[in-house]
Amino acid sequence: MEPLIQIKDLVKVYSLGEMEVKALRGVSLSIERSEFVAVMGASGSGKSTFMNILGFLDRPTSGQYLLEGIEGEHLSRDELAEIRNQKIGFVFQGFNLLSRTSAIENVRLPLIYAHHPSRKRQEMAEKALSAVGLKGREHHHPSQLSGGEQQRVAIARALVNQPSILLADEPTGNLDSKTSEEIMTIFKKLNQEMGITIVMITHEPDIAAYGKRKVLFKDGRIVEDSVS
Repeated sequence: MEPLIQIKDLVKVYSLGEMEVKALRGVSLSIERSEFVAVMGASGSGKSTFMNILGFLDRPTSGQYLLEGIEGEHLSRDELAEIRNQKIGFVFQGFNLLSRTSAIENVRLPLIYAHHPSRKRQEMAEKALSAVGLKGREHHHPSQLSGGEQQRVAIARALVNQPSILLADEPTGNLDSKTSEEIMTIFKKLNQEMGITIVMITHEPDIAAYGKRKVLFKDGRIVEDSVS
């Protein structure tokens, strides 16, 4: 079986006026299904650019990136949006919830674009919220939820379309230590019990320790790739 993600000689160059900034300098790696990968590196190391390319939010300057055999280079914006909706779940540091809608409405949102019928959307959203321990909190708005609960809603929203991969960018960055542990326990459960592939950016070693594999970026290159 082919890897879920295949990356070969990935290069990303940004032009800032007459200056060129090389964010990625020939990155190659594969990620198998059901892996939990923690991506680390200092600011400017290339890890965020790498994550944006994984999520089809940016295109490489050169090299190849395949997700389940799909290469995004020649796809239209609409085709890339469809891939993101169906195959990729995103979890961000800032939660990115709609403030005037309930938890279940936030979770249902990706399902609208996937054209599921209303009753099916409700069932899938309830199941996703239950999976992150929010059964009974479905109709609370973000302002009525703690930071940890808001991140749980965000995780449920990322999961609701049953994506191939979950991309998490500093998912505990706005949370205290105890709440961070609770969120990481959820990620660990999703990975170990449900087999969900997770790629997570973090600058905290104790958070990275939840991953089974650590990939360290420096100056646009991978300088360490280890399995615990």
